[in-house]
Amino acid sequence: MNTLETLPVTLDDVLKAQELLEGIITKTPIETSRALGTMVGGEVFFKCENLQRAGSFKVRGAYVRMARLSPEEKARGVVAASAGNHAQGVAVAAKSLGIKARIYMPLGVALPKLAATRSHGAEVVLHGHNVDEALAEAQRYADESGAVFVHPFDNVDVVAGQGTIGLEILEQVPDVDTILMGVGGGGLLAGVAVAIKAKAKELGREIRIIGVQAENAAAYPPSLAADALVPLKKVSTMADGIAVGRPGQLPFSIIRELVDDVVTVSEDSLARALIFLLERAKMVVEPAGAVGVAALMDGTIENPGKVAVVLSGGNIDPMLMLKVIQRGLSAAGRFMTVRMMLDDRPGSLATIARIIAENDANVTGLDHTRVGGAISMGDVSITINLETKGHEHGKQVLEALRAEGFQPIVVH
Repeated sequence: MNTLETLPVTLDDVLKAQELLEGIITKTPIETSRALGTMVGGEVFFKCENLQRAGSFKVRGAYVRMARLSPEEKARGVVAASAGNHAQGVAVAAKSLGIKARIYMPLGVALPKLAATRSHGAEVVLHGHNVDEALAEAQRYADESGAVFVHPFDNVDVVAGQGTIGLEILEQVPDVDTILMGVGGGGLLAGVAVAIKAKAKELGREIRIIGVQAENAAAYPPSLAADALVPLKKVSTMADGIAVGRPGQLPFSIIRELVDDVVTVSEDSLARALIFLLERAKMVVEPAGAVGVAALMDGTIENPGKVAVVLSGGNIDPMLMLKVIQRGLSAAGRFMTVRMMLDDRPGSLATIARIIAENDANVTGLDHTRVGGAISMGDVSITINLETKGHEHGKQVLEALRAEGFQPIVVH
């Protein structure tokens, strides 16, 4: 195993990055979550990078990378690619440093992230259907134009900048046992691991570092198992901030040496975590920033002790939030859609409404149709959206409907 001193990024690099960022970034707060702490049987703290400038941690690494460019490099301008957070970080850093920035973003990028990036003064070009395609085009433009390519994670200065979060966590929670955060390309996880593991060695104690990926965008577990980069053939997750199909070579070389584990969470778990953060922590967090909370709620992390979770970003599209809220409520048993056939005669729908009301559920939507290939003459198909109090309450409503002769089918 490599020593901390021989890795491509060291504690000294992170400390120098922290000096460079003084007065530029926000030292984001640490918030205690008693509700999640009770759930997991330990103390839980949120490192609120969702409250950082431009809404995520990305400005840290972007600024460090760009501040160290030579005057000649700054004059050529910079180019980057991102689904949103790195784009905004580069745009904010470029504006602070007086550098011209060109950002490539995927065609399906969330509109708020697109608008925010442009509002910081960067030129935005939409290209490709994912971050990897946008990255390839940004690299091509850099080769062609001479602009400096600012990689979102595969760069020493970027990794060192992200590692400053680890230094802040240790200042704010000196006796932390475990630190959780999302991982896409790996810049954040690698940087924090360098800072934390080196500081823990100085203190003579252990601090666990665990990365979390969405299960449909999890390139690190197979790569770590193979001890080589294993690109994914397909990436599909609501967590666009960590939807990266191939780990960065530089972060990977650090993560395989220092990180204790990389775990995965499902889309439903992500949705539940976002609902929890909204309701119990009063925090607006994007899916990529909530994966650590999802892992804790799933019980994936054994004996977490005093745990800090990095809420890495808060840039969520309101339209996505609407979908996530519905999915999260459904996953928690608080929203249910059922479909059933009934006789097309007066009073049938009233009977169903009575049963639902008597069982203290709430109808939030209803579709009533007589036409369709599977609908017989004299029948009608209804689809009802129900608000319930949890899985057991949902079962109670279904049993009451069946007791009256109806045959409800749960759609979701």
